[in-house]
Amino acid sequence: MTDAIWSEQRTTPEAVEGALRQLVHERHTENGGLVPARTLNMVAFIDREYSGEIANRLRGVGRYHASRLILLAYEPRRTELDARVTVAADEEPGPGELALLHETVVVELGAAHLDDLRTIVDPLVLTDVPTLLWSPHRHPEAIDALSPLAQTVLLDSAEDPVWREALGVADGLAEHLYVVDLAWVRSSPWRERIAATFAQPARRAELETIAKVAVRHHPDYTVSAMLLIGWLASRLHWQVSPLVVHAAPRETVNGRAHGRRQDIELSLQAVPEQQVPGLAGITIETASGRSLSLNRGPGGLHAEEHRPRGDSRQWVILGASRGEGGVLGEGIRQALLRDPTYAPALHTAQAMAP
Repeated sequence: MTDAIWSEQRTTPEAVEGALRQLVHERHTENGGLVPARTLNMVAFIDREYSGEIANRLRGVGRYHASRLILLAYEPRRTELDARVTVAADEEPGPGELALLHETVVVELGAAHLDDLRTIVDPLVLTDVPTLLWSPHRHPEAIDALSPLAQTVLLDSAEDPVWREALGVADGLAEHLYVVDLAWVRSSPWRERIAATFAQPARRAELETIAKVAVRHHPDYTVSAMLLIGWLASRLHWQVSPLVVHAAPRETVNGRAHGRRQDIELSLQAVPEQQVPGLAGITIETASGRSLSLNRGPGGLHAEEHRPRGDSRQWVILGASRGEGGVLGEGIRQALLRDPTYAPALHTAQAMAP
């Protein structure tokens, strides 16, 4: 299909907003089956030199892309506003069918416009749908300026190498925005499988007998591992204290939690050979001798369970990994949802941070 496109140099927010309305009107007039999607605004403040990288990441989110995407491409020395508007549909509807129009706005701006970010973006967001903020290149000043226009912020706590600071940033944003943390989203398949394992009534009592939890992870994604343990600890009412970092022979982070019946040994271990982001595996052991291990592998998560009587079984949980495109897509989708377990997990991870 042919996209409807408008662009202008040295433009104004009012001109961009007018172009948006005009292009949507033209496409609907051409084909009455083309109707504008009205689900989510997404405002992304990005470094212009990496705009190609961001475009590739957003292409990978599939059906979860925002209905109106506003890209603020930042180039410090730029003094004029340039803009480009694209209105497109995934397919041409047939008679009696409908297809959704998605709108993309790229605004190129510079340091001279930072004080006016809210004025620039305000006319461009749809006021009757939620707005999600994202600053993948870590511009907290942009998030601060635009937060009055939004309800949700997307971040990745794993991008900050200082764990305590990363968790503190998420906690600070959560005071006035709903936070979707990609470091948390990456643990979703692992949390789902752990919850499913202990969901059977006969297995629930074993939750109180957990004696050891070991999480393996990519060296740059310790925060994801901390949030996973924070989820377990907050759900099972464990008392936690700061963990201890050991550098050799591999970087590990160890500590203990206090449960109702016993102490729980906690271990976070970096796996340098892992090439993909996120978690590599988790092992949960109970006082009775039962253990469950989940490990990343071809086709999904490879599970292995050892029972107290000595026998074991292995199986593969197909399709558990979504890839980074799927992680970002799920993060955008969660802007329309509310996960009540993230905040307790975040607070517990903060209490454990060395």
